[in-house]
Amino acid sequence: MIACAVAIVPMAKPSFIRAEQQRLAPDLPSDRTVGGGATSRSRDIVFVVNPRGANGKTGKQWKKLLPYLRSRLDSHCNICESLTSGPCHAIDITREAIREGADAVIAVGGDGTLHEVVNGFFWGGKPVSNHDQTVHRTALGLIPLGTGSDFARTFGWKNDPLDAIERISKGVRSLVDVGAISGERGESHYFINVADIHLSAKAGYYASRYKKFGNLCYVIGALQAFFGHYNQDLRIKVDNGDWEVYSQVTALCIGNAKYFGGGMKITPNAHPSSKDLEVVILQDFKWYDFILKLHKLYNGTHLSVKNVSSRSVRSIEVEEIGGSNSIFVQSDGEHLGFLPRKFSILPGAIEMIS
Repeated sequence: MIACAVAIVPMAKPSFIRAEQQRLAPDLPSDRTVGGGATSRSRDIVFVVNPRGANGKTGKQWKKLLPYLRSRLDSHCNICESLTSGPCHAIDITREAIREGADAVIAVGGDGTLHEVVNGFFWGGKPVSNHDQTVHRTALGLIPLGTGSDFARTFGWKNDPLDAIERISKGVRSLVDVGAISGERGESHYFINVADIHLSAKAGYYASRYKKFGNLCYVIGALQAFFGHYNQDLRIKVDNGDWEVYSQVTALCIGNAKYFGGGMKITPNAHPSSKDLEVVILQDFKWYDFILKLHKLYNGTHLSVKNVSSRSVRSIEVEEIGGSNSIFVQSDGEHLGFLPRKFSILPGAIEMIS
């Protein structure tokens, strides 16, 4: 076996370290040929790592994981390790990797890192393309190592990086949907898990300050968000239909997948291959309602609770009534700003290693 070097790239542009390969692992499909010839190329796989994730635990876990990763993939892959240096860096790394023809970009970390990598698959409202679209399509992958791994729960994946490496080694791909968010200025943002509005989004905003406490940060964030919270009347438009008024909305969640907030099964009927979004609306909830019904929110049985409604949509526009411009919006746990926003589904937008 000819071992491939691993490039540590703390810049936006990843370098691919190439080497001639004698064979492919038996459990991987053969790579596509380049230029129509008979010679197959090695797979360029970019691992986007947030070394500061989970208070630095992600970086430490990643270093321990590298020897096993090399042993499983070195014989048939060119491995590129790209360490992020700050917010949005993973987006730049991903876009450059796709343009350079990477076979896959793997998010190493939590839902925040995955969120940035997903956004890197798009630019200017369109998918990023490689220089030769006829050769192959870059796939998305995930090695969960962060504080939250809610997206992985929808697929039933264990929070085990070794299992994730086995998935990457096998290279099985499936199409997944992506949610798109647009604002008043027409700018686009993307989410692969759950976007949410008002109390839950405000709680997520505060929770991001307490990541050092692990999953307890979500509880602390929720408690802080309750102070000064008030339910708000909202207007929504579903699938370009008529405007509807929902009174006293506590939280509105738009799910492409099922879980958020450290394992809360908030949109239990959502799935990234369903070609639609599940919208769950909580109305007129008081602080004690969350305490009494918290177990239902976590096990996904809250849809039978009074003042909770659910519907499947392909698009939904949401705006507040009153114009306070203070209703929080987040996507995949990342603060996005405030209402108004439009959310739409992009069916089968990304190939994912599954």
